[in-house]
Amino acid sequence: MEEWIRKILESEKKKREKPLEVKRVKDNYYLYVSTTRWDKKEKKRKKVSRYIGKITRNGITESNTNKNNIRSIFEYGNAKLLYNLLHELINPLKENFPNHYREIIAMSIIKVINQTPLRLMKTRWEKLYLLNEINASLSPNTVSQKIKEIGSDLNAQKVFFDYLLSKSRYLIFDLSSIVSHSENLRYAEKGYNSEHHYLNQINFALIFSFDKNIPVMIKVLPGSVRDIKSFKYILKDINLKDSTLVLDRGFASYYMPDLLNEKSIKYILPLRRNFEIIDYEINMESCFTYNGRGIYWGRKNINNHFLYLFEDVKLRAEEETVFIEMLNKGLKKYESLSIEKKKFGRVAIISNIFDDGKNIYNTYKEREEVEIAFDSLKNELENDKTYLSDDDSVRGYFFISLISLYLYFKVLNLIREKGYTGKISVNELLFELSKIYLIYYNDNRNRLSIITKRVEKLDKLFNLNLFPKELMS
Repeated sequence: MEEWIRKILESEKKKREKPLEVKRVKDNYYLYVSTTRWDKKEKKRKKVSRYIGKITRNGITESNTNKNNIRSIFEYGNAKLLYNLLHELINPLKENFPNHYREIIAMSIIKVINQTPLRLMKTRWEKLYLLNEINASLSPNTVSQKIKEIGSDLNAQKVFFDYLLSKSRYLIFDLSSIVSHSENLRYAEKGYNSEHHYLNQINFALIFSFDKNIPVMIKVLPGSVRDIKSFKYILKDINLKDSTLVLDRGFASYYMPDLLNEKSIKYILPLRRNFEIIDYEINMESCFTYNGRGIYWGRKNINNHFLYLFEDVKLRAEEETVFIEMLNKGLKKYESLSIEKKKFGRVAIISNIFDDGKNIYNTYKEREEVEIAFDSLKNELENDKTYLSDDDSVRGYFFISLISLYLYFKVLNLIREKGYTGKISVNELLFELSKIYLIYYNDNRNRLSIITKRVEKLDKLFNLNLFPKELMS
């Protein structure tokens, strides 16, 4: 260490009365507060550093965050849980986005806690204790630039997606869109949305891991590209030979099963009721219940594929009732009843997997999780449409949205594992945890605020281990 740096370090130690250290990055030197904390999982003390500023011959040039931030109390419980759940992705993010991974982590965590517009990211970040752990730059201009740069590096995104995909066996694929009137986005093209409206839109495909219950890939596509064409395009980018792909009716076509077989991809594909390949006379060989509803099922071998037919008893009665009401109103003809009756309450699925019908049906129904994910994405996009000024920004924004969705479902999985779905939501859990603060005192000790009984119960119930003893004394 050069003598002038050592003198500045000793001077700052006396002035700040905190343990400090100097870090060198290339030819520049930076000052950090350096402490340790006990890690319960690894059962050892770990080093914790908080950035202060750059060391120059004139002294310390502090970051804007440290200059302007006079706050000493920060939200801890919510941010700590999300940061812990993101732990597995930190190294892959750091390896693929070395200049942006801090901002990706920060923005993703913020987006799960609150649906925060990009222009307010910095303000929301300054209320979380992670501000003192992660040196993320989140001013509005910086955020816009970061998102563009993240979106321009498609190779880094692909490597990251491959990492997530490699850990999944059952994958759900779906396509959705958002309306855009921007003249600068080449992705925004005229196309038909799910409601058959012809609009200027941006399509995006999402791949969701059924076995891990997390999103694993997102891809932005031109608004004019239809479902099947987009699917073919994405197949070129990913290896699905060891996975089972669950598709939507929108991808059903007479050549799709052969295409998937040709690529050695296992698949589950629901069919529209008017497909000629469906045999509604299949004998029902067994039955099961799904969410309290009785389901009959049968199976038939058709040209190296298996046709599964399911009948939802309750849905059959509902559809038959609706049909009779339409008959009475003159909207349907009685002659068609005998033909339509065979279809009431029935779902046909084609697959190259020979399995128990209950397993095929349960896997198909898990697609509902993707719909939740799409709804969440669309709600957030409404807040930030005006900031997505070019195609790089769109790709970068969707990438960060995928990480935030990953975190959302990681929290949801904790709740499900304990059987508390319906009793507490992801937002409710994060809200309760947000009531626990970390306070920084002048005596160089950090302490947690009082932990409520409700939070104590949640911490134990979900095995969160968020509150180390050294921060409670």
